[in-house]
Amino acid sequence: MGTSPPPAPESESRAGTLARWRWPLVVALVALLAYVAVDRACRGVVHAPGTAIREAAEAARGIAERFRTGRITTTFTAALPRLDPGGARLEVAAFESVETFTRTDTRAVFFDLLSLGTNVTEIRVPVTYRYHVRLDDPWRLDVREQVCLVQAPALRPSLPPAIHTDRMQKRSERGWLRLDLEQQMAELERSLTPTLSARATSAQTLGFVREPARRRVAEFVRDWLLREDHWRDDRFRAITVVFADEQPAGPRVPTLLR
Repeated sequence: MGTSPPPAPESESRAGTLARWRWPLVVALVALLAYVAVDRACRGVVHAPGTAIREAAEAARGIAERFRTGRITTTFTAALPRLDPGGARLEVAAFESVETFTRTDTRAVFFDLLSLGTNVTEIRVPVTYRYHVRLDDPWRLDVREQVCLVQAPALRPSLPPAIHTDRMQKRSERGWLRLDLEQQMAELERSLTPTLSARATSAQTLGFVREPARRRVAEFVRDWLLREDHWRDDRFRAITVVFADEQPAGPRVPTLLR
């Protein structure tokens, strides 16, 4: 009768069991690690848009806070350049005109019985008139729905006007017994600056440049709104400008539309 082989030692039995289960355990561990990684990634994807939306909403609320009535003026003036008083100007209008100045002087003697003739002097010269508002004067901005209402500083002429002496033309006629023609021409020339300054500040001239100046101020404010990302369909769509030197019932129609 044959003999059976002797039983294997207990240590060898445990080693065989571990060898059989080693790779299944490795596969299971890898699968577990992969699941944890995918789960964390999915959680990040789910929560990231919500975080971004909350941050965008908070930013939008901050922007809106800066641009509501009562604060928009402070926000705007804080962005203006700071220079010495009277030094910060925004030029808003300019035009050139050829101005003619004529002076006549008639003299007579012997109780006006004997005429000494008439001196005539004339100057024609191109003049450039410029107008500005002071950036350091008070500004006021209000909000009415999607309209930015701008109370701009007074419209001012830049004095004296620019006289283009290189294109000046002079004409003179001497009376038959007159010797003071050159003096009369010199006096006429000296009167140009004060006369032109008075003309620049006249209501007629200011009225001529007011509408172009109004639009230039509106464009200046629009550029600021663009930088602040507020000149858009869902925020400001129109700007209305009124100057401080206008009547309270000034123009309320939009100066600039989007």
